[in-house]
Amino acid sequence: MDSINKNHYENTETNPEILLQKSIILLLSRWYALQMAVQNQWGGYDSLHKSHQLASDLFSWFSKSNAPIPVEDLENLLHESLLLTFNTEIEDGSIEQVAEQLLAIHEEYLFCQSYLDV
Repeated sequence: MDSINKNHYENTETNPEILLQKSIILLLSRWYALQMAVQNQWGGYDSLHKSHQLASDLFSWFSKSNAPIPVEDLENLLHESLLLTFNTEIEDGSIEQVAEQLLAIHEEYLFCQSYLDV
């Protein structure tokens, strides 16, 4: 990739970190179980802030990882977060679905990163 295209890629909305962050936020905003916990303040008056913190934690974890993350680790993180932060147990299978979607987002991020490193 020539430097002009690479600089354009890094300085626009297609920056991999920005896309990673926006993708995580979008996915979590569409996760019904999490949104129910936020709307009903199952995590207390600051439930919305706690959901933003979850997105931030996921972004931090993914942006620091240069290798695929085991799905079980991600499922455990989501389960513990919902249990400890929102005092809720999710048994509708959505944790596994969200974990799979997050892994796909992370794999796309890794691909974009490797593309920029060429």
